[in-house]
Amino acid sequence: MKAAEPDTFDRARHVFAPLTGIRVVDLTKVLAGPLCTQYLGELGAQVVKVEPCDGGDDTRNWPPLMGNDGAIFLNSNRNKQSLAVDLKSDQGREILWRLIDSADILVESYRTGAMERLGFGYEAVHRRNPRLVYASISGFGRTGPLAALPGYDLMMQAFSGIMSFTGEKNGGPVRIAVSPLDQATGLWTAFGLLAALRHRDVTGEGKYLETSLFESAMALQGWNAQAYWTNGKVPKPAGSGHDYLCPYQAFKAQDRYILIAVGNDKIWRQLCAAIGLDQYADHPRFRTNPLRVEHFAETVELVAGRVREKTVDEWAAILDAAGVPNSPINGLDAVLEMPHTREREMVVEYEHPLYGRQKAMAMPVCFGGVPRQVKSAPPILGQHSAEVLRALGYRDDEIESMKAIGVVVDQPVNKSAAKTAAENKTREIRD
Repeated sequence: MKAAEPDTFDRARHVFAPLTGIRVVDLTKVLAGPLCTQYLGELGAQVVKVEPCDGGDDTRNWPPLMGNDGAIFLNSNRNKQSLAVDLKSDQGREILWRLIDSADILVESYRTGAMERLGFGYEAVHRRNPRLVYASISGFGRTGPLAALPGYDLMMQAFSGIMSFTGEKNGGPVRIAVSPLDQATGLWTAFGLLAALRHRDVTGEGKYLETSLFESAMALQGWNAQAYWTNGKVPKPAGSGHDYLCPYQAFKAQDRYILIAVGNDKIWRQLCAAIGLDQYADHPRFRTNPLRVEHFAETVELVAGRVREKTVDEWAAILDAAGVPNSPINGLDAVLEMPHTREREMVVEYEHPLYGRQKAMAMPVCFGGVPRQVKSAPPILGQHSAEVLRALGYRDDEIESMKAIGVVVDQPVNKSAAKTAAENKTREIRD
């Protein structure tokens, strides 16, 4: 497979693609790895997602489902081709070797030791393609006494200590619901890959890099750890509040909750003037943030007593006018429909060959003059198998032979069937 000549900014089509010509072998599943490779595809790389024939990525079957694909899969696998292949077969492994020979990046998230058992550990791959950048994503890292353990986001929130101080005061542990460790690990893997590519461009030599959910969890607790090393206090649950800023939390208004964020003493004085607590602006117990933290409960009750008197909308207007940072506690549905969300182009649309018009969350980076857009829909399992195999030099009769014995699954999109499926989906939504 010959890489395309780089064209990093197609001005006529307003496409910014600095990774054009870079080929990525994606041997990942669930969330961290797929997010990483999706963003590489967004930047112009050709990403070939190598999936097992019997069901593909686990998240294809995680509800809620659209057709045969789960929401998490659709969220994390745009801008890719799907090659469904049995890597336990000799022919399947030969396909992967051909793909690796032509690749610039390999990303894998198998259990520790699995890639070596398949014959595709870093040392073997590096001998064959010394320019390839190889990234391993795991739960605990590839070395250390816990290297063999599996790692899921929730498990790592518990193990790393994050859950010990997440939740309401005097309440039980609470999961952070956006899977932050999976998502952070995917982003840091992409960051590391771009650095390794730069190194490869300068030296001609590929690089091995690792990321793990454990290290992501520890890195996200950096300032908490620094505070612990400073004062010896183990973090405890603070609800919506903050251990070292006050008042800096949600307050119950007449109708619902509003978040008020007093980040410095100037804002405290502005808040006091806005909500009728002028006598406390320079009070010796409250005039500085360390004093307010020292008298935390008293400070919170002073503010809470006033906030209960009006609605969220009333307080938002008052606090905005006073320059006090605040926000209602919004539901996701409301935020998705906000003019600001539309103006920032955070929700993009694309055409799926089976499910019709779909929405997706955009990559959260703006490149000047480049509209946010989806380059290609999440692939159907095996949608591009024959296309990828032909590009690797396989003849059609060889492809048919491998399909017949289950080495590969090839499911090219039937345009007529796709149109019918899209129409049925539209009818279901309407009904």
